[in-house]
Amino acid sequence: MKEIIVLMGGPGSGKGTVAEKLCEEKEFNCIETGALFRSLSPDSKIAKLIAKGSLAPDSELLKLIETRITESENTLLDGFPRTLPQAKWLINNYSSNYSIKIIYLDIPEKVMKQRIKKRHDSGSNRADDNDNSVIGYRLDTFQEITIPAVNWLRENDDIKFFYIDGTPEINNVMKQVFNALYKN
Repeated sequence: MKEIIVLMGGPGSGKGTVAEKLCEEKEFNCIETGALFRSLSPDSKIAKLIAKGSLAPDSELLKLIETRITESENTLLDGFPRTLPQAKWLINNYSSNYSIKIIYLDIPEKVMKQRIKKRHDSGSNRADDNDNSVIGYRLDTFQEITIPAVNWLRENDDIKFFYIDGTPEINNVMKQVFNALYKN
């Protein structure tokens, strides 16, 4: 059966790093929504929203995801879904034809802030990592908008949902991820 792996977690939780490692190990159609939108012209409406810490509009995001998912047998989604409507859209449209597995990287907010600062200090050039008020807004948005989606997905019987402790070093996190995905 075709497979969709979804990486969820707050800003700085390690989704991008885990996605990179998974894509090195298995052939996935890797869709990182944040990177796709950050690659837009800085003057575009969506780029301006993201630079302020806001989420891209569903109308744009769902079109993008839909065209990309159909490109491969195995898809890895990094940064999608982030809202309850997006989560419901994903499950309603794909759970009958795909095995959907959610990896939720669970880390405390304090660690998220430390990782964002470290990423910024190492020269990430991400506009959304530059400003403490934007970082705070992103963390608030995660709690208010993404956590309800996480909770809904956790209770959904049509998918597999795995909590992963995202605080250890990456090799330990990846061991947990591989055990969840391929030994369950």
